[in-house]
Amino acid sequence: MIAIGLEGSANKIGVGIISHPSPNKPPVVLANLRHTFISPPGEGFLPKDTAIHHRAWVVRLIKQSVRQAGVKIKDIDVICYTKGPGMGPPLQSVALAARTLSILWNKPLVGVNHCVGHIEMGRAITHATNPVVLYVSGGNTQVIAYSQNRYRIFGETMDIAIGNCIDRFARTLMIPNDPFPGYNVEQYAKRGSILVDLPYTVKGMDVSFSGILAAADLLAGQIGEDIPEKKRLRSEEGELVTKEDLCFSLQETIFAMLVEITERAMAHVGTAQVLVVGGVGSNERLQEMMALMARDRGGSGFATDERFCIDNGIMIAHAGLLEYQTGVTTKLEDSTCTQRFRTDEVFVGWRDD
Repeated sequence: MIAIGLEGSANKIGVGIISHPSPNKPPVVLANLRHTFISPPGEGFLPKDTAIHHRAWVVRLIKQSVRQAGVKIKDIDVICYTKGPGMGPPLQSVALAARTLSILWNKPLVGVNHCVGHIEMGRAITHATNPVVLYVSGGNTQVIAYSQNRYRIFGETMDIAIGNCIDRFARTLMIPNDPFPGYNVEQYAKRGSILVDLPYTVKGMDVSFSGILAAADLLAGQIGEDIPEKKRLRSEEGELVTKEDLCFSLQETIFAMLVEITERAMAHVGTAQVLVVGGVGSNERLQEMMALMARDRGGSGFATDERFCIDNGIMIAHAGLLEYQTGVTTKLEDSTCTQRFRTDEVFVGWRDD
């Protein structure tokens, strides 16, 4: 069976085509294209501007994906789209495109939970069997484990998502958004070496990033070149603190928080595997820290590269096809979208372990 997937919950519009040859064979990625709406340094992306971008690019990406996959319309069995969660106007643009394709091509629809798409794509690529999942992105931060046909949320952010924290700090430092702010903060952090104290906020299985961001923003105001050198922020050894050092400090602090709650979830469910998914999951330092923790527990850490970590259409096609193969479809009149769609609301009928 073959599915086409449309993803556009944030600033990336992605179209992917996937084949499930048979139950005993791994899925085959036939096409995985996307385009990103990039705002100027110091600015975020507005929902209405992002929606305009998605509408401008979705048709050409669909055409390119079908051409790259080498399939014909009659070969495609189902059209999958991101139902939520995400930003309203971009989601509406993708839902509209999916409905239009369904009518034009006379194909069934499946609305997909964005978070479940990340999890299932991560499992398919890494071959992790039953891991604790750390889902980290611009809009979500969750520690998840599978149980009784649901992806149960063990811990999550109490305020902003980790990706939002990193992106907003990038804006504070006027770090470019191209290719994406999290990647650029990661490169700055690799050149940093001074660890500056920041709030470490773990409450049970949950975390909080708003206070860390506020503290980092205050410190960022003390490192500008326009500030007299005597008043600039320094380490305990008297060294001047740089942008690179603040990026390094932010990453080390917030990633350590995630390691703590993820390890606690692993101990609770009795698994030695951890899978990192979502856009922030492409961060090499986070992958390294999770892998070290897993190895110390006698287990393994799993992650994918930016092709599958960052929002993409292929994960929506894959998760949607899994649902479709269990008999799930979305009626045209029900093909809406929602900004709030929790991971544990989805019945995972394709797993029976």
